[in-house]
Amino acid sequence: MRKLKLEELNRPSVDEFKEQEKLPIIIVLDNVRSLHNVGSAFRTADGFAVEAIYLCGITAQPPHREIEKTALGATQSIHWQYFENVIDAVNVLKENYQIVAIEQAENSVSLLNHQPKGDKKYALFFGNEVNGVSEEVMQNIDTCIEIPQFGTKHSFNIVISTGIVLWDFYAKLQR
Repeated sequence: MRKLKLEELNRPSVDEFKEQEKLPIIIVLDNVRSLHNVGSAFRTADGFAVEAIYLCGITAQPPHREIEKTALGATQSIHWQYFENVIDAVNVLKENYQIVAIEQAENSVSLLNHQPKGDKKYALFFGNEVNGVSEEVMQNIDTCIEIPQFGTKHSFNIVISTGIVLWDFYAKLQR
């Protein structure tokens, strides 16, 4: 077996990427502290070709050297928008998107049991590394998805959660 060279991967250019069909998802980062997590979220969003990333509150914005360390240029391909107040993002999104918190909460739906619908668009809210999705967002969601966990830690890193959830949505929407 031989590893493929970069030129053999047949990836689209940034301009081609911007024109291609997207997964009907917007990732919303709610007060994410780590610039490396922000950059990794951009790179993951590019990998799954989501519509956009919304950055809220204290979440850092490109251009920033520490974001680019992990984004590796994905800040150029992924559309992004900044909202000082996360509820402003909720209000913009709620007309056309299902508002979904990725969080551990009462009455959450296990990711294993959640079935996204192909005729819907989703705004997936990922929260702060310590406090999770803000309470003000939790009061405005359509549903909450929880990623099953089986170890001793209380949560996954936000970027791991983003990758798990996006893969699950992608896999289920492609069926």
